[in-house]
Amino acid sequence: MSTPTTPGPPPTIAEIARELGVSAPTVSKVLNGRADVADATRARVEAALEHHRYRRRRAVAPPVGAGLVDLVFHRIGSAWSTEIIRGVEDAAAAAGLSVLLSELGGEHRPPAAWLETTLSRPPLGVLLVAASLSAAQRPRLTTRGIPFVVIDTDGEPPPDVPTVGSDNWNGGLVATRHLLELGHRRIAAISGPGNMLCSRARLDGYRTALEEAGVAFDPGLVRSGNFEVESGYRSGSELLDLPDRPTAVFAGSDMQGIGLLRAAQQRGLSVPRDLSVVGYDDLPLASWTVPALTTVRQPLVEMATTATRLLLDLARGERPLARRVNLATELVTRESTAPPPHAR
Repeated sequence: MSTPTTPGPPPTIAEIARELGVSAPTVSKVLNGRADVADATRARVEAALEHHRYRRRRAVAPPVGAGLVDLVFHRIGSAWSTEIIRGVEDAAAAAGLSVLLSELGGEHRPPAAWLETTLSRPPLGVLLVAASLSAAQRPRLTTRGIPFVVIDTDGEPPPDVPTVGSDNWNGGLVATRHLLELGHRRIAAISGPGNMLCSRARLDGYRTALEEAGVAFDPGLVRSGNFEVESGYRSGSELLDLPDRPTAVFAGSDMQGIGLLRAAQQRGLSVPRDLSVVGYDDLPLASWTVPALTTVRQPLVEMATTATRLLLDLARGERPLARRVNLATELVTRESTAPPPHAR
């Protein structure tokens, strides 16, 4: 495909069709997200549209105060997802928008059926939570003028994909430093899924803090699972049943921390007298556990509102100041951490 040598108006649909040797209606179908185009032809048309930076023209630019924001979760139903929904709805309501929720059943890539449904009722934009579009899916949205933003990306996205997250590495670092400063040296970690970037970053922060303090990393003190209560209970039970159990545990989420509290209680261990626990997220319920949970505050509502505002900027055709936004995390000290028994 030749590269345009002189600037000028973007090509028309008919001109792109002639360049590819297809009909203008075929190009129009691809632009409108129609499914009745052969995959190979669709790929050629999308490549040409991207090459010419063609964007679907609208007769009248839709006002930002009208339309839908499609909020897509890889999994929904937890207190964590409730905080994200709250932030998105706050920002959307301020712009006069409605929010449509979708759930991918734990998968991190939307299926073809989701894409076809989305293109059939094009929203103002799409927010993906711990999920991302494939290389083949992205141009199908961009050629329709549908922007998208990823919240808490599951992996390392391409440079041109807008993302909003938090400093997970620092979160793991400050949580572990806190336990080390209290005098703990046998510190375990319960991580989230290994295929998620946030899990790996928190665990890297944990390891860095241990290295700083001259404490050898012990892989036998690390467990992984999902971020739910059952995972914290199961992994916590394994750790607390070790012959030389840890005196402190850094949990990858508040829900895991709550499961760990239950495992400790069943074994007659007092928190924080016998075991210190640090969670992650600072969900509202973290301050209501017994004892109240020391945790790392991840600004979930702020992440969601920031992502929604970024999406609206993109929908207006504005160029964002930054496509990668990482909000700060901080330690919130409550009642579930104290010096280890031997230090008192």
